[in-house]
Amino acid sequence: MKVLIVKLSSLGDVVHSMPAVQDILKAFPKAQIDWVVERSFAPVVARCVGVRRLIVCDLRRWVRSPLSGTTRKEWRAFKTELQSQTYDAVIDLQGLSKSALVSRLARTSSTGKRYGLANQTEGSSFEAPARWVADIAFTLEPHVHAVDRARLLCALALGYEVAGPVRFGLVPKPGMGIRSPASNEFAPRKPIVTLVHGTSRLDKQWPLDSWIEVGQRLNHQGFKVALVHGNEQEKKTSQTIAKALEDAVVWPTMALDVLVDTLAQSAGVIGVDSGISHIAVALGLAHVQIYNFDTAWRTGPHASPLHASVFATPTPDVDAIWQAWEKLATPALCR
Repeated sequence: MKVLIVKLSSLGDVVHSMPAVQDILKAFPKAQIDWVVERSFAPVVARCVGVRRLIVCDLRRWVRSPLSGTTRKEWRAFKTELQSQTYDAVIDLQGLSKSALVSRLARTSSTGKRYGLANQTEGSSFEAPARWVADIAFTLEPHVHAVDRARLLCALALGYEVAGPVRFGLVPKPGMGIRSPASNEFAPRKPIVTLVHGTSRLDKQWPLDSWIEVGQRLNHQGFKVALVHGNEQEKKTSQTIAKALEDAVVWPTMALDVLVDTLAQSAGVIGVDSGISHIAVALGLAHVQIYNFDTAWRTGPHASPLHASVFATPTPDVDAIWQAWEKLATPALCR
C-alpha cells in the first residue's frame, strides 16, 4: 500500500502529525509512506521513521511571486515529482486550500481515494476546499488534541483502530549536531538543559526575569544551560539570559536538522509553546512546556513521566515551572 501524507506546515503541526505515520506502519508494516512538506520543515520529516520519500514544496514563497519564471519552473518540477507515482490513499492532514490543491494534484491508483477533514476542530484552521476535494471527508470531534486529530483521521481513512501510546518516530542522526565547548576535553561534561524562549507570538512569551531565575536554579542543580534562537532579537535575549548565569552557552544559529540533532543531546528542555518545544517532546526529552493560554489540552504534550505543561494567566510563575520540572523522570536521575 502506498500512502501520501499532505502536511505542509508549520513546524509544530508537522511534528504533531508524526505519530500518525507510526500508527500506519503498525497497522500496515509494508506500507510505503511519502510526505509533502514545505522546504523549511523537510529536515525534521527526514528524521521521521517510516517516511520513504519527501516531496518538498515552496508554496509560501511561490504565492509571493506566482508569475515569475522561477516560480513557474519550480512549480512544474514539483508537480512532476508529485505525480511520478500513484497512491492508494492521499491523506490531507492540514485541511486548508493549499493542502487541498496538493491533494487534488496527486495521482491515485485505480482504487485509490483522497481523504480529508469535513469540519474544523477547536483551535485549528480549516477551509472548505479541503472537504470538497476529498473523495471521503470525515467529521471529527471538535475538542481533540492536535496529535490525536492526525492519528484519528489516518485511522478512519485506512480502516484501523488507534491504539497504544503516542510514538513520534523522530530519530536524530548519531554523532550529528554540535556540542558546547569544554575547556578541558578530559573533564566530565555536565548534562545540558536547553531553554526555548523564542516564539513568533509575543503573547506566548515568558518574562526575561523568569528565564534567568529558572536558569540559575538549573545551574545550582548541576546543569549547564543552553539557549537557542531563531533570529537576531531572540539571540540578544539568549545572550542576556546567559550573562546572568554561571554556566550557560548560547548556541549559534543552525539549520533545522542540526538543531534537532543538537537538541537531542540535552538532558531536558524547558520552553514556551513553539515548534522547537514540540520537537523536544518528539525526541522523548524531559520537557516542561509553558502556556499563557489554556490551550495545552490541544497542543501540549500528553501527560507522561517525561512531559508536563503548565498554564497560568498572565504567565506561570517560576515556582510552578520548577515544581513541574522536579517531578519529571530524567531530572531526578541527574540530582
